[in-house]
Amino acid sequence: MNAIKKNKLKEIKAYAEKILSNDKTGHDMDHIHRVVCQAQRIQKIEGGNLFIILAGAYLHDVMDDKLVSDPQEARNELGDFLDSIQLDKDEQQHLFEVIDNVSFSHQLENKTANDLTLEAKIVQDADRLDALGAIGIGRTFYYGGRKGHKMYDETILPRENMTKEDYRVNQTVINHFYEKLFKLKEMMQTKTGVEMAKKKTDFMVLFVENFIEESK
Repeated sequence: MNAIKKNKLKEIKAYAEKILSNDKTGHDMDHIHRVVCQAQRIQKIEGGNLFIILAGAYLHDVMDDKLVSDPQEARNELGDFLDSIQLDKDEQQHLFEVIDNVSFSHQLENKTANDLTLEAKIVQDADRLDALGAIGIGRTFYYGGRKGHKMYDETILPRENMTKEDYRVNQTVINHFYEKLFKLKEMMQTKTGVEMAKKKTDFMVLFVENFIEESK
């Protein structure tokens, strides 16, 4: 990556920090840095445009509809920022494609995973890997506590075939593991992502089994 791209990436990182530095839902800059690191690891094996991958990893949450009050305004502001750092239109279009296809909720109603670019697949995998394993468990309870969700209720069963609107109405923290997190291993887009997800998912399954047993 040349010096110009590296400087643009520094500005992109600073933009993400401005938007997400005060987040209290588990989507803060610690999360962003982990996603960036995971994306770098995957890119070294799978290839792809490193600048687009890292830029997408830094920016993937800045217009997320569960984090910002006006997603369209956030989108417009991001476009203005990318213009200000003179990112060309083709790269902007590619970057928006990456960001638009990261979230699990988007994929519930848009079954276009196989049409994604390699860069979009890598950032999606990197983000989902941070929802798995020990970190994923911590983030899930952190987010649930922030939103006032019950940890567990044996009378509320996990849902299947959810719409995006259903998904946004979370019932219990433990159900979130069944409704989303345990499914991510099979939804990984790269071979590297699949391999990285397996160990993390096995760890979570054991945790949830123990949690439910101790809740009886």
